[in-house]
Amino acid sequence: MSISIKKSDTWGALASSLCLVHCLATPFLFTAQASAICCHSNAPTWWYGIDFVFLIISFFAIYRSAKNSTSPFIKKGLWVCWSFLFVLIVNERLEWLHLSKLYLYATAISLVVLHLYNLKYCQCKKGLCCSFPR
Repeated sequence: MSISIKKSDTWGALASSLCLVHCLATPFLFTAQASAICCHSNAPTWWYGIDFVFLIISFFAIYRSAKNSTSPFIKKGLWVCWSFLFVLIVNERLEWLHLSKLYLYATAISLVVLHLYNLKYCQCKKGLCCSFPR
């Protein structure tokens, strides 16, 4: 598998992976900060803005990947996962429902897996790709 930084799936997998690391690191960073500085556990605004930067990058990566993919399942899966991730992040900011972070982690991991699968198996231009006739 040749990974080129020019491929939208590479960008999408990278953005989703960094989003996952960002989400996993947040509780640890701010727990450590709260321990060091008493009574101040709010995250800086720029830290929450990173979520939306990842969403924007992944939107364009998914747009391009869905255009180039030969699998209808992968196309739909990418958009469903991105939509779910978007709703989860907006929900987290606006606090509509209290949901486990596991949903966020699972969705980000799903995006990484779908992008990597699409990168490896769904980019051919001849005949059969992803077990689906073109």
